[in-house]
Parts: sequence; structure tokens; C-alpha cells
Amino acid sequence: MAQKLNSTSKLVKDFLIVVNNGRAHSVCVDLPPELGTNMGPTALELCVMSYAGCFTTIFALMAKKLRVPLKDLEVKLEAVKSDEAGTITEASFHITVKTEASEETVQRIFKLTVEKCPVGKLFERANVKISYNLKAEK
Repeated sequence: MAQKLNSTSKLVKDFLIVVNNGRAHSVCVDLPPELGTNMGPTALELCVMSYAGCFTTIFALMAKKLRVPLKDLEVKLEAVKSDEAGTITEASFHITVKTEASEETVQRIFKLTVEKCPVGKLFERANVKISYNLKAEK
């Protein structure tokens, strides 16, 4: 069954835009001070934030599904926008997870996360070069 996702975007002033998800949640996007008022991330930054948030969500969901308690989980994502391509061409993850689970179990959760992350699938289909650095701690 397909799921519909909705969004409405409304220009407030200059380049300040309010974007909502149709479920009472909204975010401001804007341009940096040299062009905008710096009241929010750019739409492209929001895209990168979405990928980091989705990866973290799916990782936590996969851990829960496998009954693996997480003490802590932090995902840092650095994306590179190529002037030539005009968009993101590289994404580099630095994932730190604290759990008592074995390295093998953490790797299984990681593999499932990469396979199932819907925002990650969009980046893959866009031929973004994605790299991962996973660090598990007790």
C-alpha cells in the first residue's frame, strides 16, 4: 500500500519560507545572511538533516526490533555540494553507538539500517557517493 506524504510551502518574506507536513508540524527554511535572514536552514541543508534524522530513526527502530537496548546513538553527516553538479555528490556518515550488544549485532543493525532507510534510498538513486564510519562502544 502506498503512503502519501504532503507538504505545503508558504513564502513569508524575502526568502523566509514556512514548510509544513500537513500534520501540524512546520519548519522555516531561509537563505544565509548574505541573501536571506538566516532564520532557518536552507532547503538543501534540511535535506541533509532529513537524511541524518532518518538514518538515526531507522537505526533505533532496527535495534528495537532486534531487542537491542541502545545507551546512546549519534549520527553526524557531512555532505558535499559540488559546484559542477549543483547538488550533493557525497555524504559521509560518522555513527557512534553505545550498547552492550556484540560487534556482530551492531553490524547487523547497521546493515539493516542502510537497506531500509527511505531517505538513504533517495540519495543512493541520485548516485550520491555515501561512506560510513561506524564506531561501537560499550
